[in-house]
Amino acid sequence: MHQPLTFTSAELDANAHDIFRRYRPVTPLLMRDDGIYVAIRAGDVQRLFTDPRTRQMETEIAQVRGVTDGPLLEFLQHTMVLSNGMAHRQRRLPLVQAFASRFIHELRPHVRAIAEGLIDACQGAGSMDFIQDFASWLPAHVICRILGIPDSDIPGFTRSVYSLSRAFSSTFARGEVPAMQQAAGELKAYVESLVAERRRHPREDFISAFVAACDASGTLSHAEEVAQLMTILLAGSDTTRSALAIQTSLLLQHPEQWRAVCRDPGLVPGAVLECLRYEPAVASVPRVTLEDIVLDGTVLPGGRILSLSTLSALRDPALYADPDRLDIRRADPPRRHPVFGGGVHRCLGEALAKVELEEALAALARRLPHLALDGDPVRVEGGFGIRTVRGLRVRWDRTRT
Repeated sequence: MHQPLTFTSAELDANAHDIFRRYRPVTPLLMRDDGIYVAIRAGDVQRLFTDPRTRQMETEIAQVRGVTDGPLLEFLQHTMVLSNGMAHRQRRLPLVQAFASRFIHELRPHVRAIAEGLIDACQGAGSMDFIQDFASWLPAHVICRILGIPDSDIPGFTRSVYSLSRAFSSTFARGEVPAMQQAAGELKAYVESLVAERRRHPREDFISAFVAACDASGTLSHAEEVAQLMTILLAGSDTTRSALAIQTSLLLQHPEQWRAVCRDPGLVPGAVLECLRYEPAVASVPRVTLEDIVLDGTVLPGGRILSLSTLSALRDPALYADPDRLDIRRADPPRRHPVFGGGVHRCLGEALAKVELEEALAALARRLPHLALDGDPVRVEGGFGIRTVRGLRVRWDRTRT
């Protein structure tokens, strides 16, 4: 039996694509210096999503990082994202209908209007900070529409969301915990105020319906109710924000493909899927092994934390032809995109994310066909969990829009 090669978390964060490309042909597993195993081959990643010899990670990493109490631990203990079995089913079920494809499809005109409005607000300037002026606002406006909360709340809850999202990266440091505790406390207080207000004064909105359903069924505790709404705010804001910045930057770095999208709106869905593949906003999914698993002669021991690297799987030539090439006309996409995970934990917001990314790209291509980078491409940081994006400015010729 073979032993996996070990790399520091810093090495993997900084050079993930290069390391995965080099070692996928050699070994199915790498190991981080903190003892976390990393599955890097597409076939293994896809199978292990649903392998009964693994389960979803719960609070193991957080507790190793010193999170032993406080609002952060409470959130992680009660979110559907880090739960298993009956707890996961009960926490997820009240949210499934609201995020079903047929209901999300009805949001398309609203998403389109939001994207157009954000472009209108900046069009006369000839340039913008894409993350601050567009990517941060679009998904936040949409989640406000779904939940029934005012747009004026966006600056407050997004500050907490962007800090709290680090909890879903397995490489966060102990020094980050105080800020994450504060963010969790602030977001919890905000959501609790929403829940209390809807109990006093129900409306025709998602939160009112969710609270009423929880009260009627009695299956979720107050802490679980609050944690699921916190989860929606987090997942509905941060990952799509990153994906919007990444896909725009990628297409502008490949101007022939950007021009093709501008000429042919029919290419938009494929362009979205290809950008999600080429540089995903979520780099990995954590699992815990329940028993020893042998992968191509390498033992993955039971009782260990396992990172399923979608970042690596999405560049695996066993799954994609010429995987290191961005190709919006790619003819070999899998039926179910690996970036959204798999099994019972597959991303609840998949349909919503696709609608937001498609409508945003279509609006940009239609309204700003001469869009270009105004400086360096976006910096995408992190090789595990939710990734961070920084520094994307874009410009356009005001006389040609």
